Amino acid sequence: MKALVLSLICAAATTSALAADPQVPYPQGYRDWHHVKSMVIEEGHPLFASFGGIHHLYANDKAMKGYRGKSFPDGSVIVFDLLEAVRDGNAVTEGARKVVGVMHKDSKKFKATGGWGFEGFGGGDPAKRVVGSNAASACFACHAPQKAQNYTFSRLRD
Repeated sequence: MKALVLSLICAAATTSALAADPQVPYPQGYRDWHHVKSMVIEEGHPLFASFGGIHHLYANDKAMKGYRGKSFPDGSVIVFDLLEAVRDGNAVTEGARKVVGVMHKDSKKFKATGGWGFEGFGGGDPAKRVVGSNAASACFACHAPQKAQNYTFSRLRD
């Protein structure tokens, strides 16, 4: 009887752990963080279909330590705010928000993806998660070759 009860407790704990897929939180107030850089991905770029538009990258204080040092500490958060690029004459301006992409460093929680959790919030809506359990294939697969740079593509400007 004790063995059966112990087995049921272990099975319940395992099921709860599997059901508790770690989620990356929405980065409230990220536009008040440090601006790392901006860039535009235009038609003709290999990532245009998925990431075409204006990118603004933001980093919280912990992530700034990572950019300035050799590694990003747990709690580092990097956000790329992707907006439509609207051409009007000789100017390119920001259009509608397409996605808020987030990298959240937690070396234990996200061990399988280099210590980073990845999420995208469609239209910038905290309720519209567009990555979820597909982080390994949707995000980390592209970031994996950047291991020497802590799985990041961006660098601080001087």
